Amino acid sequence: MEEFWSSVFNFARNTTHRVGTHLLPDFRQVQASQKDDGSLVTRADHWADEEIRKAIASEFPTHGILSEEGEHKFPDTEWCWIIDPLDGTTNFTRGIPLWGISVGLLYQGTPVFGYVHFPPIGQSFHAFWYGTSGVTGSEKGAFMNEFPIHSSPDELSSNHFFNLCSRSAPLLQQPFPCKIRMLGVASYNFITVATGAVLGGLETTPKIWDIAGAWVIVQAAGAVWVPLEPEVIFPLKVGEDYSKRSFPTLVASRAELVDVFKSHIQYS
Repeated sequence: MEEFWSSVFNFARNTTHRVGTHLLPDFRQVQASQKDDGSLVTRADHWADEEIRKAIASEFPTHGILSEEGEHKFPDTEWCWIIDPLDGTTNFTRGIPLWGISVGLLYQGTPVFGYVHFPPIGQSFHAFWYGTSGVTGSEKGAFMNEFPIHSSPDELSSNHFFNLCSRSAPLLQQPFPCKIRMLGVASYNFITVATGAVLGGLETTPKIWDIAGAWVIVQAAGAVWVPLEPEVIFPLKVGEDYSKRSFPTLVASRAELVDVFKSHIQYS
């Protein structure tokens, strides 16, 4: 199993870095079109998606693939990769240097490994989180540029940060106990909680490819992932189309802050 996990990590690192390096010259240079859900897509998204899917098919031919720009139905395979080839497309097209490439590896429908690479800022995050999946491995935890990270133990204060997407802003009750930041990248919103930079994050419309890689990193770093709807996210269901489904989510740096943040969020 150790050899398998080593191959998974090396593949994710090498592939996301290769694709990211290729995308950098297109940063701020490509035109975007609008998809049915209102999000933007560029030829760079499509190219990155195809490159990653081809790489997975070559390296792990028995693994399934679900991606933002490709197949949206969860396959009937033991292992499946979920791909967001360019998280933060609006930032990418407008010239804001915060966008990334996210991959998550699922075992029987539940993420156990995540890797998210942000080329413009030189930050890469990965984690192994086996939970109750039944798979094992010696390396556990969350890492930034291969150094361990952990969520913050800090007490709440007005000088700490809370991330959210623009669609979440109307849900907040004021005065909110933290400073608000909008970064424009769902995975980075959550991962900054894992690094300890932020005490919480809220996304009301993330898709499965926005969260698969970050879900592992957040939990392996000791933070708390709280779905805002009663149905559990994982394991994913074979044959279900995940193109239209969103997963409203609150992330907190520690369990004691969950109710505090929920008391300031009007979600029903």
